[in-house]
Amino acid sequence: MGFEISAVTPEMALLALESVLLIATISLLVYSIKEGRIRDKLLRQMARTTRILTRQDYFNAVIESLQEAREEVFGCITGRVPKGGDRKQVDKIVNTLKKLTENGVTVRYLLPKLPDRLAIGYQYTKAGAEVRYSNCLFMNDNRYMVVDDRLVILGIPEEKGEKEPTKKGYKVPSEGLARILSEHFYTCWEHNMTYKEYLTEVVKQTNASPPILAKELGVSEEEVKKIAAENLSSPVTGPD
Repeated sequence: MGFEISAVTPEMALLALESVLLIATISLLVYSIKEGRIRDKLLRQMARTTRILTRQDYFNAVIESLQEAREEVFGCITGRVPKGGDRKQVDKIVNTLKKLTENGVTVRYLLPKLPDRLAIGYQYTKAGAEVRYSNCLFMNDNRYMVVDDRLVILGIPEEKGEKEPTKKGYKVPSEGLARILSEHFYTCWEHNMTYKEYLTEVVKQTNASPPILAKELGVSEEEVKKIAAENLSSPVTGPD
């Protein structure tokens, strides 16, 4: 007795296609649910490990996190001249940066491109850090430091603006956030002036004497004199 092979009808083909699509839809749905659970779990973990820091806590967290650094530190800061009790905190930060750079840790900071921020740039540069000055739009709204691509310290001003002091902050152990801020930071870093380049620009733009300018900017008088001398010795090119 022979066997008859039925031809595949269009209805059967459509039914098979619908089955395949249904399986694919169910698979994507299951994957989305799992992904959502993982995301929610991550957010809950961050919520548990993140705590609000007062201004004093913020400084303490910065110093403690710097002391734990082993490879790289980078940050976007206001660079305001410290006042009152903040001076001692900044001195601690400078001393810690010096120890880090002496131990081979790379330290980079972006500051707003404002003349009164040269004082902090001078101190950090002398401590061995690399400092650049930026006009990037995000400089007014973002204050952060990233340690070894795993820990983020976020600073929050009371009001918007680069001149507003940091009033509170957050300490966030998150490699994902660190990667996002790394892209944010280095996109701006590559296209901005170093501390020396910006100081040179400011010296060129003023007629003040080196002693007066050094006092106003909060940098070394010898450094201003050196840059002023370099500017005088540079050849002046005129129109052809």
